[in-house]
Amino acid sequence: MHDIRMIRETPDAFDAALARRGLPGASAGILAIDAARRAKIAAAEAAQAERNAASKEVGAAKARGDDAGFQRLRALVATKKDEIARLEEEAKAEDARLTDLLMGIPNLPFDDTPQGADESDNVELRRWGTPPAFDFDPKEHFELAAIQGGMDFETAAKLAGSRFVLLSGAVARVHRALAQFMLDTHIGENGLTETNTPVLVREEAMLGTGQLPKFGEDSYQTREGMWLIPTSEVTLTNIVAGHILDESYLPRRYTAHSLCFRSEAGSAGRDTAGMLRQHQFEKVEMVSVTHPDRSREELDRMTRCAEGILEKLGLPYRTVVLCTGDMGFGARRTHDIEVWLPGQNTYREISSCSVCGDFQARRMNARFRPEAGGKPEFVHTLNGSGLAVGRCLIAVLENGQEADGSVTLPEALGPWIGGKTRITAEGALE
Repeated sequence: MHDIRMIRETPDAFDAALARRGLPGASAGILAIDAARRAKIAAAEAAQAERNAASKEVGAAKARGDDAGFQRLRALVATKKDEIARLEEEAKAEDARLTDLLMGIPNLPFDDTPQGADESDNVELRRWGTPPAFDFDPKEHFELAAIQGGMDFETAAKLAGSRFVLLSGAVARVHRALAQFMLDTHIGENGLTETNTPVLVREEAMLGTGQLPKFGEDSYQTREGMWLIPTSEVTLTNIVAGHILDESYLPRRYTAHSLCFRSEAGSAGRDTAGMLRQHQFEKVEMVSVTHPDRSREELDRMTRCAEGILEKLGLPYRTVVLCTGDMGFGARRTHDIEVWLPGQNTYREISSCSVCGDFQARRMNARFRPEAGGKPEFVHTLNGSGLAVGRCLIAVLENGQEADGSVTLPEALGPWIGGKTRITAEGALE
């Protein structure tokens, strides 16, 4: 959420930044509501001062036997009481309008975030690895002989409907191994703290990280009002909600492996084949809570943590900076990592790392106390996939495929799959 004081003091800069996201002139409506709210508050304070002054005179009028004055002052006190209540209620309504408006406005992009309308305007930063050359036409993951029976969409549809999958046997084991490999790498080499969080959260947690109110249709809500998390960014970031931390506590770096749930609203017809886009999936998430002066460098660090996983697995990738038109609601700058999928002959997103500045912290009221003294300040938050487990499985299967339908597995996975090196065309680990 945005700082109303900043908008008041620098409306032109605020408008210029939002115009880069296709929202020109946003400050006018915000400041009009803010002015109405402040006017109501000032009027209520003035009425309260008049009531206080009249209240003091009531007793004096009665003491001197001025009955007419006493009655007039007492009526004025009552009138002012009703006026104050009305003005405070009106100010409260304006405040709610202002909050609702600010909650629906996206974050301001950094100056070095590329300007653009959509993904075609994203800017490539670097590439790593060389896409494998096959002497046969590579297949998509769901076509490989090695996964037949181990990646069951038909049974999953019977159980839950479309965009679900049932994994079993070797495929399920490799999927689990990938998650464990990611977690152990982040904990042992990248200095993140392993965390196991709920997948059901209260509404305020979703509000805190920006999934609500604007994107409620993208997530699932239970009949009791709880929400299934679309990513453990929600739970990991909200660990610091409502806290004033000591500066020495920063940075905090968390990682969690969790189930994630997304309705995929608006994505009908996209990536319906295979398990690229599912309603339920698993992800190893990274979240950092930092000092404001160090959040930008933390984005680069987080991006390298995600890239390192792919490099260990030998999976070619490219890293891009998202343009203003393709960037998420809460981000100021985002690095997407796209892994090479031979079956589609293209790079597809497998991680998205974003720095949010104090945007989420203001919504969560998460602050820190500077060591040098002074008022508490808002922390900065970042989040990133480290990685999407299902998409990583797809990449491992497609990049390691052989002409006979078997799959050669990355050497780095060996310790997590008992030293096995391949999935045979019959679906067995060996």
